[in-house]
Amino acid sequence: MWNYEKRLEYPVNIKNPDAKLAMAIISQYGGPDGEMGASMRYLSQRYTMPNRVCMGTLTDIGTEAPEMFRFRGQPCSSI
Repeated sequence: MWNYEKRLEYPVNIKNPDAKLAMAIISQYGGPDGEMGASMRYLSQRYTMPNRVCMGTLTDIGTEAPEMFRFRGQPCSSI
């Protein structure tokens, strides 16, 4: 059994909510043209590739895109 606690990794204090900016950010992450959608397309297309080199390339690209989510919003000095 486990206990779910809704906590963020970093504290977030929103003083002025901006709905347009929130929609833009959400569409970049999870929208149809966002990075996660592109990553899923790369990973699903790798199964139809004719050779192992192309399959490996799509696997590398598809697994690298979600890694970029970790670095968003962090200063360059902390990466």
